[in-house]
Amino acid sequence: MSDIRVNDAIVVFDREIEERFVRASGPGGQNVNKVSTAVELRLDVWRSSLPPDVKQRLIAQAGNRVTSEGVLLIDSREHRTQSRNREAARSRLLALLRQAARRPQPRRATKPRAGAREKRLESKKVRSSVKKLRRPGRQAED
Repeated sequence: MSDIRVNDAIVVFDREIEERFVRASGPGGQNVNKVSTAVELRLDVWRSSLPPDVKQRLIAQAGNRVTSEGVLLIDSREHRTQSRNREAARSRLLALLRQAARRPQPRRATKPRAGAREKRLESKKVRSSVKKLRRPGRQAED
């Protein structure tokens, strides 16, 4: 088909994507047992032209869709035609790549406000007194 443009800097070339067509269960009518309409799209993440940080995030986000060798598998069999399944698989790949291309915002450490600390300590005191009341022969102290 054609190269997949993720953004201005990242492009996955068509030669890096391998497509296999297999018979699909589900919709297809009389053709279901004769025509291979389901598509299995494969992208070897480690050998692709993606930047190293994007490769890392893609493997982390794809989860069990990535094999132990680093091959990303996307399966599409929801449509009756090969071309629509191919489009669906490529759009799923593009969505995954766009998500991986976004750098996560760094977390900024914050401190709890004085009021929040005070409220937390007060709730701990209340809980402590409730538990003291449950003990035999004890009285709650304020």
